[in-house]
Amino acid sequence: MRQTDREFVPPGGESHWPAHVLHGAPALITYIDRQRRFRFVNATHQSWLGMDPGQMLGRTVEEVIDKASIEVAGACLQQALDGTPAEFEGELFDGPSRAYVHGNFQPDLDDDGHVRGVFTVFVDISARHALETQLRESEQRFFGAFQHAPIGMALVTPGGYMLRVNDALCDMLGYSEQELLTLSLLDLTHPDDLAVSRELSSSLRHGDRDTYQLEKRYVHRDGHSVYVLLSVSVVRNSDGEPYHAVAQIQDISQRKAYEEALFRERELAEVTLRSIGDAVITTDLMHQVTSLNPIAEAMTGWTHAEAVGKPMSEVFRLIDANTREPLHSPLLDAITRDAIVELKGDAVLLHRNGFETPIEDSAASIHDHAGSVIGGVLVFHDVSETRALALKMAHLAQHDTLTGLPNRSLLQARLEQVLASAARRHTQAALLHIDLDNFKQINDSLGHVAGDALLRTFADHLRASLRNEDTVSRVGGDEFVVLLSHVDGRTGASQLCEKLTRLWQASTASKVGESTISFSTGISVYPDDAQDAEAMLRNSDIAMYEVKMHGRNGYRFYTPSMSERPAARLRIEQDLRRALRRGDLSLHYQPKVDANSLAIVGAEALLRWQVDGQDVYLPDQFIPIAEECGLIVPLGEWVLREACRQAGNWYRDGHPIVVAINVAAPQFQHPGFQTTLKAALDEAQLPPSLIELELTERMVMSAGDQSRALMQRIKDLGVSLALDDFGTGYCSLSYLKYFPIDALKIDRTFVRDIATDADNAAITDAIIAMAHSLDMSVVAEGVETTSQAEHLREAGCSLLQGFLFGTALPPDELEKHLLPAPAVALQGQAGDDGLP
Repeated sequence: MRQTDREFVPPGGESHWPAHVLHGAPALITYIDRQRRFRFVNATHQSWLGMDPGQMLGRTVEEVIDKASIEVAGACLQQALDGTPAEFEGELFDGPSRAYVHGNFQPDLDDDGHVRGVFTVFVDISARHALETQLRESEQRFFGAFQHAPIGMALVTPGGYMLRVNDALCDMLGYSEQELLTLSLLDLTHPDDLAVSRELSSSLRHGDRDTYQLEKRYVHRDGHSVYVLLSVSVVRNSDGEPYHAVAQIQDISQRKAYEEALFRERELAEVTLRSIGDAVITTDLMHQVTSLNPIAEAMTGWTHAEAVGKPMSEVFRLIDANTREPLHSPLLDAITRDAIVELKGDAVLLHRNGFETPIEDSAASIHDHAGSVIGGVLVFHDVSETRALALKMAHLAQHDTLTGLPNRSLLQARLEQVLASAARRHTQAALLHIDLDNFKQINDSLGHVAGDALLRTFADHLRASLRNEDTVSRVGGDEFVVLLSHVDGRTGASQLCEKLTRLWQASTASKVGESTISFSTGISVYPDDAQDAEAMLRNSDIAMYEVKMHGRNGYRFYTPSMSERPAARLRIEQDLRRALRRGDLSLHYQPKVDANSLAIVGAEALLRWQVDGQDVYLPDQFIPIAEECGLIVPLGEWVLREACRQAGNWYRDGHPIVVAINVAAPQFQHPGFQTTLKAALDEAQLPPSLIELELTERMVMSAGDQSRALMQRIKDLGVSLALDDFGTGYCSLSYLKYFPIDALKIDRTFVRDIATDADNAAITDAIIAMAHSLDMSVVAEGVETTSQAEHLREAGCSLLQGFLFGTALPPDELEKHLLPAPAVALQGQAGDDGLP
């Protein structure tokens, strides 16, 4: 047989392909007969193997092909000659022609089905084979590193299921490899970490990011939490779709344990600084303040937030008591010399508002772990005779006297510290706002003594049920706030709520008379629900009102769907606006009596919102809302005009008593306040001396010189000024002479235990004596017993006010007791003495 350029025809067969197609194909194509002789050889043999196709025809395979190639591929040829197609893949040919090929051996059958020859086709796949080899080696290297990595590794599908895991991950989570391959990473995720995990996984799937890193918790097979650092990188196909992801999972539980231990040590240090009786200030090497404890805040007049970052010379100002010259701060020497330095001489500390306090102090340097000086600490204390009194008042300023719990001011400070710590440590904290249900009914039916006993018992219950590091605070009449410094998300907070409820219901203390006392709790979790202290307090309060509106006796977590102001508050605001327009508000007046004659010489105007003699809302319900929504200024103006009008009527009827009016801070600070006051006096045709304005300590101190100037202008009108709730705001007493104050009102917290608490009695006596030395009169509020009244009278208190002498009454009722002759004291009446 010979080859032509026209076609190739196998023996006894028909034409199959044009010869030029076979000759031009990029493959070795032959036809071998049953005697293993080449009957057709295409031209590619020349270019690939350097063999002349013509010289190969008629020769046997063994005569043409090298022995090694026949050994590896000869069996395939024989298989085809026996009638079965065969394929081969491997290296063939010697010398430079050697290549990795794919061979196909196809039997050629005659009409009777007998083999008459074999078609062979060999394609050079050396390049593909090289790439496949490289890929296999790369995969082997990858999976070798994957399997033996010292951290957990997982190959994950776009749906989150694991295709492959290494031994480290199995050991970390306590599962076998086969068990893990049936789970997704989300199946192993702690419930409180699911939301953020789902969000980041979704961002990978949708192409918003190619990698992310997250600290989270997985749940070990035995149930405990495993803290991990998860790093995920996505691998995409040519279309940009996720093919799979590689997850690197590092166990950071030990690091978290160290962080927790460090946090506890820091908390211990902070609690110690807050608790000691000395003032402490720390600075850095640049002499800039880094911290103040509460005593230092009180003695300097600077809050921690205001002082941090300020130069020490601005916050801590010393003068010599004798020469009045500035003194050099010992802290500068302590840092420079790296030594303990004591203050010498008669040093006086200047308060931010000008008050002076004699002190003693010492300073020392602060070192880091390597022993290098990184700052300094100054410890000082008040050496004046009023030091004990100041410390007692500082405690009272931050604690509730009835229960001994931290008050709202101290809660705010601790909450800010806890949130700052949680932000640094990436942990969670929670705030529980608790309100006793139907507490007013206890007060109304059983009296205030029973109500106070219930509040103390409930405070003890909360303290006994919580950890030492948690804070329990009383922020209102029957409202408590629990601060959980670190909590296991919503799960931990809900478990604690259920525990508090269960223990309370099981105790005999929850049964008062025939009533069972329950409570409603609103919960706000950091950082899910709020990012700062104010928002945490607001959101927990909102959640608590949601519980109240849905039947009480339960708890709810804050959710964004809850309105920014609860429906109840919004309803009060709307009703209050209508009440102002319709004239539904009124003033009641609680008498003040002369401590010696018990004659009624004055009265305090207290706002009431009643319809047909029944309270629509109590003052402590609607006045905070009025301040929040901006109604407090017009509301305060109405109170001012109405009180002046009533005082004018009594004056013209022959009853010239002094009417005291509470002034809210926004009203006092309003630019038109003095003008409004003068207009009210003129309209009422009332001598200004028959009006007394009651201001709070915080209101007076907040604006310093500006407050003093306004108070002096009011004094120039002839109106007197009283400092309300004295003793609960600031622990320094020397500022009283700085402001034009006519009277001090001793807060009811001092009066309550005056007959049984020697400290309270001493403080009250000192306040009265100090007021007299400054030519001020003294009013004691909250007087309920004759023993209290007698002690106050003997101590020199000028005026008395409280249930013993009458509750707040409508003006016509009070007028019955305003006799031109020597006044008759009112009989003590049970009931609410009213909130301003």
